[in-house]
Amino acid sequence: MFWADEIAAAATGQQVVNDSKTPSGTATAGSLRGPVIHDVVWRALRAAGRPVRFLYGVDDLDPMDSQSLLTADAIARQMGVPLANVPAPAGSQEKSFARHFVGRLFLPVFQRLGIDPEFYWMSEVYRSGAMDPYLRLALDRADVIRDLYRRISNVERPAGWLPVSVICERCGRIGTTSAADWDGKMVSYACLPDHVRWAQGCGNRGRVSPFGGGAKLLFNVDWAARWSLFGVTIEGCGKDLATAGGSRDRSDAVAREVFERPPPLNVTYEFLNIGGRKMSTSRGIGSAAHEIAEVVPGEQLRLLFVRPRPNQVIEFDPVETDAIPRLFDESDRLAAATAGREVRGELPQNPQRLFASSQVDPEADIELEASAYRPPFAHLALLVQVPGVVVSERVAAEKGSPLTNREREILTERMAAAVAWLEGYAPDRARISVHYDRLPPATDSLTDAQRAYLGALAEQVATSPTWSGEALQGLIFTVARERTLTPGDAFAAIYVAFLGVASGPRAGWLLASLERAFVEIRLRDAAAPGQAATRPPG
Repeated sequence: MFWADEIAAAATGQQVVNDSKTPSGTATAGSLRGPVIHDVVWRALRAAGRPVRFLYGVDDLDPMDSQSLLTADAIARQMGVPLANVPAPAGSQEKSFARHFVGRLFLPVFQRLGIDPEFYWMSEVYRSGAMDPYLRLALDRADVIRDLYRRISNVERPAGWLPVSVICERCGRIGTTSAADWDGKMVSYACLPDHVRWAQGCGNRGRVSPFGGGAKLLFNVDWAARWSLFGVTIEGCGKDLATAGGSRDRSDAVAREVFERPPPLNVTYEFLNIGGRKMSTSRGIGSAAHEIAEVVPGEQLRLLFVRPRPNQVIEFDPVETDAIPRLFDESDRLAAATAGREVRGELPQNPQRLFASSQVDPEADIELEASAYRPPFAHLALLVQVPGVVVSERVAAEKGSPLTNREREILTERMAAAVAWLEGYAPDRARISVHYDRLPPATDSLTDAQRAYLGALAEQVATSPTWSGEALQGLIFTVARERTLTPGDAFAAIYVAFLGVASGPRAGWLLASLERAFVEIRLRDAAAPGQAATRPPG
């Protein structure tokens, strides 16, 4: 059974799926794993007939705590200030740092992925007074929270400790304050210069009401409180929060012992890694979510997160590997399997459910989507680089019939992705410059065996019944075996003949991007140097 269907099958009654994010800067592509997982669970619950809501919160009352995301002159002024109150970067039309990096850059990616939750901003929730009952209860039971921190995480809090952070009346910081002396209406606080390493408090002391947005519950207590406020029944988290005795265990205990409700089902998920390292904005590791969404369309980006079970690590390196072309290839294989076409190689389990879950539109006609003609991404990446090629006409010819409206949409989307990939992520071997007018000088270095191979390949190209990347790739290997030439030498000969270098993109797709007559002439010329200069047909 598909992993999200397992969750839906076990659920009973009204369900509320929740996820959230702290808007501390540019969100990486890895930040999308949680939203996609929760969206897939929400879709599975709907499909199973369960009444369900899907919520997504922005923790913009959290303090600014990452210096790498601020200019040098702003660090002293803004570190420790609630993200909702930190000014947006210069030139932004948004009213705060949080609204810029989440509202302007991150949340629009949700639309590309077909994720449509009910959004809420925690600064607004606190200011509305909705959290006040939970603030009061947590303050009244601060000794219980102190005890469970000690029991679960071996974390000691001093006598009189309170699980809230007050917004300093003088400097506006929330990350530098320590609260004490709750009397049922007010708390005392001190804005301490050395409370945290990453921000310096102003030294102010005061006594205020914590209600109506004047204070915020500390993370683990805040997490459990919103479960009660929104009635959350399912909320996953990254494995860094789900370690034994860690944040999730503390929040679960707070839910049970302070707010007297069972914690929601935890769908723990692994990281999205680049080169074995977790994507991290503050450490400069990983592609920004809004940037990767410009290259990888919603269907393929959803598939990246949907295909593995949540507890499996995803290795994704769009720069040093062919991760993006391979993602398109896998998407196409799932479409073919869903449509009932033959697929080479082993398929993952539940290919039809994977394909359906990768669709941006939750109401999409899956059979119609799967049957649509999908030009291979690598082939398009070649076609967009070949001068004079009308890509839509070439793709329609390869399909063998006019493209439908949906197929034209897919083509437009993939062409834009191919151009963006070539500009920002593709390795040098994927970028081509075909030598049309004459044989490249490098053909002088071809061996007799390579020339004989190119001549034999020209004969086969002239009569090949199918002009496609896959068919020509197979032909290249077949002729190499017949000529007892290694694949490496065969590919090198082709690249030298057309590109003037010994390496390049997949050779079959390279040839398929060119006119058949030109390919045949060039192969013959390269096999017999000294002939007239090769020119493109027409």
